[in-house]
Amino acid sequence: MSRPPHHHLLLLAAALLLSPPCAADPDDERCLSSLHRSLSDPSGGLRNWTTSSFAAPCVGFISNLQGVTCNNGRVYKLALPGLSLAGALPPELSNCTNLQSLDLSANALSGPIPAALSALLNLAVLNLSANALSGAIPRDLAACAYLNVIDLHANRLSGPIPDELGLLVRLSTFDVSDNRLSGPIPALLANRTTGAARFNASSFAGNKDLYGYPLPPMRPRGLSVLAIVGIGLGSGLLSLVLSFSAVCLWLRATDRTATMPGDDAKISHLMPDY
Repeated sequence: MSRPPHHHLLLLAAALLLSPPCAADPDDERCLSSLHRSLSDPSGGLRNWTTSSFAAPCVGFISNLQGVTCNNGRVYKLALPGLSLAGALPPELSNCTNLQSLDLSANALSGPIPAALSALLNLAVLNLSANALSGAIPRDLAACAYLNVIDLHANRLSGPIPDELGLLVRLSTFDVSDNRLSGPIPALLANRTTGAARFNASSFAGNKDLYGYPLPPMRPRGLSVLAIVGIGLGSGLLSLVLSFSAVCLWLRATDRTATMPGDDAKISHLMPDY
């Protein structure tokens, strides 16, 4: 007597449910515990992030931690946007080596972007937008070859955009607008394909010292307002001094002419008396 087809599916589901969970990965534990220590959480969005929960952040595909998504016992996605989190990003985030998506946007994070994030070789989405991050964009991020999205807009990042980021061939979204970046836009990020830029001007807008296609070319640096005012005042003062000197010379010459004796007086004065 043959068993119904769905019987095999039920046996498979029961085996999966009864199978022992995968052992927690110590790297994920270090990653999450370090992130928790470095952040302040005024809104209580991470209330279930406890020391005991870090010991087993994932049970198969399930996690009880806010913002954590698991895949086969490893942290696969970390999404904590808009929770008013403050503090710095710890380098230990790189211990979540299976991480494919990191979204910490719309918080109050400060400090630099750790160069250690380059160890997240599976990372496809990096969204750190709308924070107060400062310093340079790490050129080491180019090691994350699977990156599809880099969104760093509305921070306080400074310095140039690393040329190496143009080598990320999978990159489909790139936004560094509204920062304090400077220098030329890397040619590979502005590469014209089918007559259009790889990323349009909105991806780079709001950085007053950033230039090059698709933004306008570098503008020649003009004189500052103070310099212009100084030049004007200096020119006026010089004109006044020259005018005053000319008047003085004219008055002196006029006075000398008025007091000069006639020719007869000069001759009689020079003649000796007999």
